[in-house]
This record gives sequence, structure tokens and C-alpha cells, in this order.
Amino acid sequence: MDALVAVPLKRFDPMLHDIELCHTAAYYPAGFPLHIATNSRHVLEAAAESWRYWHREYDAEPVIIRAVIEPAGPLAGTPTFRMQEHLLQAVSDAHNFATMDMRLLVAGIHVSEKTAADHPRLRWFFIESMGYMMLTQRYVTPVHAACVARRGLGLLLCGASGAGKSTLAFACARAGWTYVTDDCSWLLTGSTDRVVIGRPHQMRFRHDAARHFPELQGHVARTRPNGKLSIEVLTNLFPSIRTEPRCPVGGIVFLDRAAGGHARTEPIDSGEAVASLIADMPSYGDEVNAMHERTVRALLDVPAWRLHYRSFDEALRLLSEIQPE
Repeated sequence: MDALVAVPLKRFDPMLHDIELCHTAAYYPAGFPLHIATNSRHVLEAAAESWRYWHREYDAEPVIIRAVIEPAGPLAGTPTFRMQEHLLQAVSDAHNFATMDMRLLVAGIHVSEKTAADHPRLRWFFIESMGYMMLTQRYVTPVHAACVARRGLGLLLCGASGAGKSTLAFACARAGWTYVTDDCSWLLTGSTDRVVIGRPHQMRFRHDAARHFPELQGHVARTRPNGKLSIEVLTNLFPSIRTEPRCPVGGIVFLDRAAGGHARTEPIDSGEAVASLIADMPSYGDEVNAMHERTVRALLDVPAWRLHYRSFDEALRLLSEIQPE
């Protein structure tokens, strides 16, 4: 009887708990360590497309993604994201879903082979969303803004989707400004130094951006997994553009690309600007929300403006007249 007990028995594994995740790698989005274990090289290749240009900048506990790819199942549709307490679920269907523990900073991804082979979809819905979501729980505070820098100080370019943040950031970069990020700026959670971390390695544009920027001719617009048609390019394709991964914030600019009226800037109250930034942030629960709000309030000493413009020439002229602090 003792001999029988000593024999290791292979148990039934309907939940795939024991599946071997033999492919592993480390990446450093925003400079923080992220470790991936998976049974498919598609996952590592997709993660490298997102984060291969980042290097470790911060000595922090790594966030972890465990990704299981199964042969069966359809191509994932847009997941539904839901969160209760410290648990998050992103569910597309029975074969494509992810779960996350916000306290442990561990995410489990289960997707079909069809989804894994579609790297943009895998990145957008699962790899990047889980990775960035975990970082926002402890390390970074996301602000919905592009960022460009001049004379060492950054301007946050804020506005709703379609306000022109990405295109104006690129127009500034072409005019000699330093490009930091096109749509999402991160502040270090708990820090009061007002330094923004960006994503300077890539840019995303609306499908018609080539009518403004001839150098984008030939870059194919593709339908993003969220249904929007856009162009994604690496900034290293434009050697004349200066990039930086981070910079101190010297000003906040809310964009108003109006159809009428004259081009102008209007100073606005910094408290109003900070309140607008906070109102545009998702809720992650009282504890995380409080950390994010304390971090964003470090921008209360930063001057803010509303920029009314119709053309890039008008916007560049007015932005050049702004005196960040």
C-alpha cells in the first residue's frame, strides 16, 4: 500500500492548471518589469512588438502574465471588462478571456490559436490591456493626454478621442519639439516631481493622416481591434524626430479644434484642469483612485490653457508662445 501511495499519479486536469508554460520572457513597459509565461511563442512575439524598445528603469516587483493558448475556439471579439474589489475579468467568449488579481499583480490569459496568431488583436485586447492595467494599480497613474516637450519642459495635450492629440503631437515633433507620447501619459504614482513617462517608440494616427503628413503616404491603415481604422508607425522611421521616454510637465493644454472663431489660447484655472483630468480616468476602487488623485494633484502648480485652433500652423504658433513653468 505504501508503494502505491509513493507512485506519482497524473490527475485529470479539466481546468488546465498543470499545462506546461515553457516559453518565458521579461519585458519592461514604462520601465517596469513584466514577466510572461506561456505555451505559445505567439504571445512572446506579440509582447515584443509592444515592448521590445523598453529597458528596465525601476527596481520594482514584477507584474506577471500567464497565457494559455488552446487550439480550439474562434477569433476573439471585443471583450467586456468588469471589475469587483481586486478581481478583474475581460471576457470575449468561452475560449477568449482573461482574469486579473489587482493585489497580486498576476493576470491569466486564455485565448484560442486564432486569436494568438492575430498579434494586433492579442496585443490590444489581452497583452497590453492586462499589462498596463496591472501597472496602473501600483506604479503609474495614466492621464489621457499626448505629451511633447520644448526646452526641457513638457506640455500635456488633452482632449477627448478625436480632438487631435496624436496629429498635433506629430506636427509639433516635425517642427522641432521632442516627442514623448501620443495618447496616454503616465505619472509615477505617489511622486510629486510631475515627470511624465510616455510611449515614444510608436505613434498611432487616424486613417486619413497622410493628407496632413506626406511622409505617412504608403503606410497602410488597418482596422484596429476596437473597430477604428488607423495607422501605426514606429518613430525610428523618422530620423529627424527627437524622442524622449520622459520629461517634467510644464503646462497643460486642452485642445479645441473649432470649425469657427479665431485661433487663440485662453488661460484656465489649474484646479479646473486637474479636475478634468481626474474625471477622464477610470475608477479602480477607492484605494487606487485615491493614489491616482493624489498623484495628479501634483499638477495643480502647473499653468493650464485652452487652445482654439483650426490648422496646425495656428496651433504651432500658439503653442510656441506659451510659457510653461
